[in-house]
Amino acid sequence: MSLDPHEEPAAIQTHIGAIFISLELSRSKWLITSLVPGGGQRMSKHWVEAGDLAGLLARFWAIRDKVSARTGITYPIVVIQEAGLDGFWIHRALVEEGIESHVVDAASIAVSRRRRRAKTDKIDGEGLLRALLAFKRGEPRVCSMVRVPTPQDEDRRRICRERKTLIAERIRHVNRIKGLLFSQGIGDYEPLRRDRRRALEAVRTGDGRALGANMKAQIGRELDRLELLLEQIAAVEAGRDAMLARQAEAETAQSEQSVRDAPARVQKLMELNGLGAETVAKLETEAFYRSFDNRRQLAAFVGLAGTPWKSGSIDREQGVSMGNHRLRETMIQLAWLWPLHQPSSALTRWYLERTKGASKIQRKKMVVALARKLLVALWRYVDAGVLIEGAVLKRAARAR
Repeated sequence: MSLDPHEEPAAIQTHIGAIFISLELSRSKWLITSLVPGGGQRMSKHWVEAGDLAGLLARFWAIRDKVSARTGITYPIVVIQEAGLDGFWIHRALVEEGIESHVVDAASIAVSRRRRRAKTDKIDGEGLLRALLAFKRGEPRVCSMVRVPTPQDEDRRRICRERKTLIAERIRHVNRIKGLLFSQGIGDYEPLRRDRRRALEAVRTGDGRALGANMKAQIGRELDRLELLLEQIAAVEAGRDAMLARQAEAETAQSEQSVRDAPARVQKLMELNGLGAETVAKLETEAFYRSFDNRRQLAAFVGLAGTPWKSGSIDREQGVSMGNHRLRETMIQLAWLWPLHQPSSALTRWYLERTKGASKIQRKKMVVALARKLLVALWRYVDAGVLIEGAVLKRAARAR
């Protein structure tokens, strides 16, 4: 085998039964890379202004008409683009025009590791096109295509994601207020208390003085922003609860039409002791709105699957894989609290047996393993109705 980096590999001649196009999207321009039947191995490239959907479609139709005039056949168009800043609106617009569109996870496409990697829009566009051709040939694991959510599912995600952003902003304002007061020797002020304004008037510095006028005014403005955030968080949480209630009603109506007395998915999760509205909303909007073929696919989607490194005598684990970090964070938090809310469950017994006498680092690793098992168990519970062994429902917990 020749290792000359300048040697071009021989092309594999295959029949191309469609017009294959890749889109390399940026804020200023969109690069269109196309490979058409009867054009050999040559890839054509065209540019349109970013956001110009009409210009993009006009270029597609021009490519198709040109191929049709040369071959006498009207070929379908197959398009690929990376999942990124532009979201899924371009994909949906192409599908509405009858174009087969695919959105790929860019990190799943293999790249050369022989030397320092060159990166340009031209190289990326050709790489996307080669990945699309391999995918359509049926080559296994050549790349990972994204399952595009419906506009409704995508919109429902916004509530939990906005709440997380607001909570982070609230924490920053609380810490800023506490930091300002701590510099004056005041360490017992709580900005989240309802009497925060009255308590601010009563505070005294470490040397017994009242707060300065400018310091008090600055903290007052911080409290104004904090109170606005608290109102927005309350509004978002009210919207979340209403969304869950509507989802439960809709699923109950659907189950009554298909299987009598079949409980709804949201209701199943809400019945489990230890699961609150925020956790249920994240599970529903980030994962359980779609279907999974098996538990490995679910764990990989959330980022709780292992990443082994095995070669010869080397056998070690590199940690969890990349995935939905929002849901992974929620599941790890839930795993820490699971033994407290569900002490009699089989998962709790499994965790306690393996962490008996373990160090803090070992317990952290086992919590991630518990999060993965818990996620799979919850999926089986909502998908197949298999209740987690030993788990207590809220109505049973209240009856005790």
